[in-house]
Amino acid sequence: MKQIRTSIAAVGLLAMMMTSCSDSFLDTASKTESNTESFYKTQNDANRALIGCYDGWRQTSSNPGYGFYVASEVMGAECFGATGNTDGRGYQVTDRFDISQSSSDLNLYEADWARYYEAIYRCNELIKYEEQINWTDETVHATYMGECHALRAILYFDLVRWFGNIPLLTVATQDNVPQADPAEVYQVIFSDLQYAIDHIPANAYPKADAENNDGRITKYAAEALYARAYLYYNGYYGKDIEGVTREKALACCEDIIKSGEYALVPEYKNLWPAASAGIAEKGDATTLLGTYAGDGNAETVLSMKFTNTQDYNGNADSNRWQVMVGMRSLNAAPYGKGWGAMTVNPLFVNSYEAGDLRREASVIDIVNEGVASVDGFDASYSDWREYTGYCVKKYSPLCFADGTSASKIDGSGDFQTQNHQDWVIIRYADVLLMAAELGSSSAQAYLDQVRSRAGLQSVAATKANIMKERKYEFAFEAINYWDLLRQGVDYAASQIATNGIHVMSGGIDDIVVISAQNIISKQGLSQIPQNQITLSNGVLKQNAGW
Repeated sequence: MKQIRTSIAAVGLLAMMMTSCSDSFLDTASKTESNTESFYKTQNDANRALIGCYDGWRQTSSNPGYGFYVASEVMGAECFGATGNTDGRGYQVTDRFDISQSSSDLNLYEADWARYYEAIYRCNELIKYEEQINWTDETVHATYMGECHALRAILYFDLVRWFGNIPLLTVATQDNVPQADPAEVYQVIFSDLQYAIDHIPANAYPKADAENNDGRITKYAAEALYARAYLYYNGYYGKDIEGVTREKALACCEDIIKSGEYALVPEYKNLWPAASAGIAEKGDATTLLGTYAGDGNAETVLSMKFTNTQDYNGNADSNRWQVMVGMRSLNAAPYGKGWGAMTVNPLFVNSYEAGDLRREASVIDIVNEGVASVDGFDASYSDWREYTGYCVKKYSPLCFADGTSASKIDGSGDFQTQNHQDWVIIRYADVLLMAAELGSSSAQAYLDQVRSRAGLQSVAATKANIMKERKYEFAFEAINYWDLLRQGVDYAASQIATNGIHVMSGGIDDIVVISAQNIISKQGLSQIPQNQITLSNGVLKQNAGW
């Protein structure tokens, strides 16, 4: 751990010297170099440090190993690992919870582990130096620090769900820190989110000015995260943190609803570029984006922002996991190519209720959408492992009619590095369904709103029906795996396990078998990078089953 903390310190200083940031409020460049002795003096310094915290969070997606999004989808019931037929089998290790798929892949998540702790370091530094900053506006002071605490909560919430047993660092240290009890991590998460709720003014970042505010953590985003964290902790661990109650989580959701800041986008497909796109020539952004409701639309409660300026020279600010979503080496306008991970389980596709509009908006049906008629396409697809005929549409990259990547409107973008679609972390539909699940007196109305938009009739607002609704409403949004786990590890394993689903790998019939016992023995948790255990001199312990 000591070596990792050294790199975290270095990145913490880089946060003060950034020249590459995201759009809107992240478009900021430092004019002079700074260090911890000369920095953290002025309110402007605090703003730059906070931007560094946001950038640290973004680095978990723009400079990842796997990326939380990809891991969440591959571990769940919606997708298989897939990728190239001659690639290593790391994605199959994740998909099957089975290290024997690739016994040398002991550090699959090492880069992700480092990115998360680097980002946490940045947040800890701003919190550490808060009192020495000359704050000239107490409202700004409260807002910035609220955002910083919320960012730390998000980072820890991802880590503790992913790995379960993790070191908890709230201050910089050179100590070899052992893993904390998960309850201690959640205490920090809830404390940080409560701090954000209490300190970020409700009117700090109004939706009416989404052009400038999109991507900022608001009071309402913190409330939604609080409810999500409550439901996960209560479900997975079967208990509550002292002072964190179902009533409080429900109150958070109801406060968001009554704020009037958010609404469901009328057509589900318009929530994602690929689901609403048209086939366009280069430079024709209007046709390409079709009926897309736009970044920061009325339904977006919190999103991670990216730009299309990433390169191979250290600038890391694009959506780097999005290339994994694209169809393996296949451009079929408007869907752009990628590396073919996360092929969709046909059992999931076939389980949609008849008439559910979300199926077409969520899944690329390669044969029925005409993709299979594209020149050069072969259903056996010799370079594609675990080909099922279905791919994720919501986060598919885009391409122009001539097949060039639409990561830049002029067609000059790199399909590997410059995808920049927002990752929407929380939508208003999630708030409605969480409120219903938490026991709102308006539960039926909230569930009906979501189902009506999907073209479906009302059903009773029971826990089972609400969880089923979440399954299809949030398909391929890195949510459903965690929803399964919070209903019980045994239940999750039963939903993810397969006795044998036929797929095509390298043009040959293949079978995907996922053992429920593999998931149960690991409690749904991932392997801690072996290098981190080695660096800690064995202070860190590997998760059970790995």
